[in-house]
Amino acid sequence: MDTAEAEKKQVGRTFTWPWFLVAVIVYLGIIQGIGQLIGVVTSSSDSQFPTTESLVRNALIPIGVSIVFVAALVTWLGWWDEVLRYRAPVRRWVRWVPISMLLAALVGMNYGHLADQSAALVGCLLLLGLFVGVGEELMFRGIGVHVFKRAGFSEGKVALWSSVIFGLAHVSNAIGQGAQAIIQALVVCTSGYFFYLCLRVGGVILLPMLVHGLWDTSLFSSVVGAEPVAYPGLVLVIVLQVALIVVLLVRRRRIEPASVPNADQPAFPTTLQSP
Repeated sequence: MDTAEAEKKQVGRTFTWPWFLVAVIVYLGIIQGIGQLIGVVTSSSDSQFPTTESLVRNALIPIGVSIVFVAALVTWLGWWDEVLRYRAPVRRWVRWVPISMLLAALVGMNYGHLADQSAALVGCLLLLGLFVGVGEELMFRGIGVHVFKRAGFSEGKVALWSSVIFGLAHVSNAIGQGAQAIIQALVVCTSGYFFYLCLRVGGVILLPMLVHGLWDTSLFSSVVGAEPVAYPGLVLVIVLQVALIVVLLVRRRRIEPASVPNADQPAFPTTLQSP
């Protein structure tokens, strides 16, 4: 199936990548704007979320509103069927990306520190992980991936640009974190590529949502509460991130299946180029 034939079968509204960038800016503006409007000042604490109130007002409410925005955008575009499912299979070994990330997140979770926090704070942290997973995956692996896919990009370029924009979006955190956000953006670019592979492994967006949500919950598990702590288990998450980068760089040309049945072929070419 060539690009022209695939485009005829596209359903819903047309949404080009410049408009996607506008949507990302609006999405970030919602999160940062509401956070600035109703947020709790935490500069006097070493923790980003020292209290339940700060977590709710600085993160849960802004991200919750952004999810409503993204869901409304997908509905307006008429892309729900596309966004929820992604038919671009990969080789079996790539399954270790989501498996290893889920295991690292579970092992790296600071259960002892969470046990010392209030039930309300822990519950809100779990909800935060869910919100982040749903919101960011809908925006970047949902709308973003399909914007570039519909534009006729190869799978390699779909992975590259959706991940780069995902990473750059986190520069907005500089409002609260300063220059540290630049480093975070570079790291997040690689995470975005991992989540993209989770999407292809699962074939549904629920898998990257689950992996992303649990991954972020694990990262935040040591820094919530009035007294954040250093946790050795976090090293596992960092080591895995580096290991995945190395493995995927080495095996990047062995991600696509050797052959794909016609019924399962994605709409556009799937030759993965080096990101």
